[in-house]
Amino acid sequence: MYYRQLGNIPHKRHTMFKKDDGSLYREQVMGTKGFSGTQSILYHHHLPTAVAKTEYLGSYMPEFEEEGALRHRHFFTDKVEKEGCALKSREYLLGNSDLLIGTAYVTEEMTNFYRNGDGDEILYIHFGKGQVETMFGTITYGKGDYVVIPIGTIYRVVPEEDTKMLIVESFSQITTPRRYRNEYGQLLEHSPFCERDLRGPEKLETKDEEGEFEVITKSRGALHSHVLNHHPLDVVGWDGYLYPWVFNIEDFEPITGRVHQPPPVHQTFEGHNFVVCSFVPRLYDYHPESIPAPYNHSNVNSDELLYYVEGNFMSRKGIKEGSITLHPSGIPHGPHPGTTEASIGKKETLELAVMIDTFKPLKIVKKAHDVEDPNYMFTWV
Repeated sequence: MYYRQLGNIPHKRHTMFKKDDGSLYREQVMGTKGFSGTQSILYHHHLPTAVAKTEYLGSYMPEFEEEGALRHRHFFTDKVEKEGCALKSREYLLGNSDLLIGTAYVTEEMTNFYRNGDGDEILYIHFGKGQVETMFGTITYGKGDYVVIPIGTIYRVVPEEDTKMLIVESFSQITTPRRYRNEYGQLLEHSPFCERDLRGPEKLETKDEEGEFEVITKSRGALHSHVLNHHPLDVVGWDGYLYPWVFNIEDFEPITGRVHQPPPVHQTFEGHNFVVCSFVPRLYDYHPESIPAPYNHSNVNSDELLYYVEGNFMSRKGIKEGSITLHPSGIPHGPHPGTTEASIGKKETLELAVMIDTFKPLKIVKKAHDVEDPNYMFTWV
């Protein structure tokens, strides 16, 4: 990310920054990779270390299915019945040691606060609108937004409308693709998006309040309750390179060619052992004999997950909005019968989807069986 600043900060870091009454604001350095990664410095009314009560709430890690026959999978996330706030409505469907993937149907605001101390998060907004209130400021979200929240950020989601999210919880830092950045971190000319397309927190709303405020913290695979005697969003200013940010999928500029382009041209984010890609409306290949439908391919080193958002999913039958398909490494996959021939001569696609490729096998959460299409593997026959 690039440098940003909100609110009031002193001229030099690690120097006295006084309130009107002469007392000090409390400095917090928040960074990654020790002190050698991206970081920001925040200034609080109260000590961020002041915790009045703690409680262990238990593991949040899902229970995965036993190993079975290797096959393609299909899940209908619109059948997930769990709802509530952005934390309680999370339903994990797949995961491995690098990330967890699930959905949330957010129907109410969070009454407490939350931070993920195990890694970064992406909240992809399928539909709905509202705000994410964070220690770095407030972000307004809407349809198609990827909201990227760095590790350790205290936040809560306040929906204005019922909101459907695809959630990626990463155990590593989520960044833009390395091949699209120069040695200084700037996005290059051939990148499908640039810094103008990225939004940080819009306004800093400082809460200098005392009382009892609960922060639910994820760390070490478990949930922990930390009760503060001051409002956790008490930051008066911050600056740096680490903060929550937003990229809207409609700002992704698709890369096209004379013949069908491989999936990496759709890459939007990367983490340790996984990438996230955006499939957006685009013109098809313009070679006179091109076949717009994707070719059959084997995922030699990665599992391929697709979350279908909206539009005409040209290469798939039986797919609906909110479907998740998983095509695992080790066996080939490709267009359904008849869709290759039907794509010839077509000029454009209007599909919208999010793809996650993982370089370790994804495991299926047992609860996902409740929303699975068990016959998907055999739909190519």
